[in-house]
Amino acid sequence: MDIKSVESSYARWAPVYDKTFGAVTRAGRRRTVEYINNHVGSVLEVGVGTGLSLPHYAPEVAITGIDFSHDMLAKARQRVEEKALKNVTALRQMDARALDFPDSSFDTVAAMHVLSVVPEPERVMAEICRVLKPGGKVVISNHFKSTQGVLASIEKFSAPFANVLGWHSDFAIESVLGEERLKVEKQEALPPFGLMTFLVLSKLHSN
Repeated sequence: MDIKSVESSYARWAPVYDKTFGAVTRAGRRRTVEYINNHVGSVLEVGVGTGLSLPHYAPEVAITGIDFSHDMLAKARQRVEEKALKNVTALRQMDARALDFPDSSFDTVAAMHVLSVVPEPERVMAEICRVLKPGGKVVISNHFKSTQGVLASIEKFSAPFANVLGWHSDFAIESVLGEERLKVEKQEALPPFGLMTFLVLSKLHSN
């Protein structure tokens, strides 16, 4: 999926996102934020979208959100203003493949249902690793492709329509596990029906 397709797709989805994909991804969003709230510090949310997660962070968690979609960010900014979310320090338009932050900037990086949307997810993971402090956590919720059953057939059928749908239905978990300095700490199946996966990756300290 190329970046222009992502931008045009989410411009179409922005007006109805909260009641469609937002509803389906609620469990992953809640599990991710719940985990982060128990590990206070600075947080980068990659693919903040319309800001559905933002009101649920603990007040002491400092959040920076980025998204490539101007339409999504406009809704996120409105949400922050309406709910007076003072712990949201910045919402910035940015390509996740080239994060405009110094190395080791954040204690935690959250990526909720975004890695199957972005072009070059391996490159995005490399950038996430770069801006994460040693010992920090990458907290991910996402749908990954099934290997068998009816769902696997549906995902295979949907795959050619990625640019229209706005995500890769056949996204492999291996795409986010290739960074040598990121090690899996937790992996859980999430509702509905185990369609979503919750992952925590820890960044190793340099030798």
